[in-house]
Amino acid sequence: MSGNVSELHATTPAGEYLAFTLGQEEYGIDIQKVAEIRSYETPTRIANAPDFVKGVVNLRGIIVPIVDMRIKFSLGTPSYDQFTVVIILNIGHRVVGMVVDRVSDVTTLTPEQVKPAPEIGSVVNTDHIVGLGTLDERMLILIDIDKLMSSADMGLIENTALAA
Repeated sequence: MSGNVSELHATTPAGEYLAFTLGQEEYGIDIQKVAEIRSYETPTRIANAPDFVKGVVNLRGIIVPIVDMRIKFSLGTPSYDQFTVVIILNIGHRVVGMVVDRVSDVTTLTPEQVKPAPEIGSVVNTDHIVGLGTLDERMLILIDIDKLMSSADMGLIENTALAA
């Protein structure tokens, strides 16, 4: 007999998560996937790329596709201001940039602070949500960034990166 809570803790160990904001929600991703955080700069557009792929940037000789998560999650028209940042991620053997509204902090979560994700409709496909991190009044939606970035609907990133 398997319990959801023990399975959740097996896949989401206590650890450090980078907290960032998209629209009104706060999300968290495993800090170990984050290579760096950069201010937003307009990427070079790639023909026939989906809307959420803003283009590519040259990061010290590596061509990095830039994905705007606000467009991907249909969170309205994104605006780019001094708080807009690009989180550079190491996903498998590739580097991907993720545009978010702002980054707040790095948060350490204990297993007790991670709750299973509810089975409800969400902006993010719940397959990519590994749980909810609770910190006093804050709640972080914890995303399995590997699974999200390698999912079928994001597969165009791989093609875009190869085309560049």
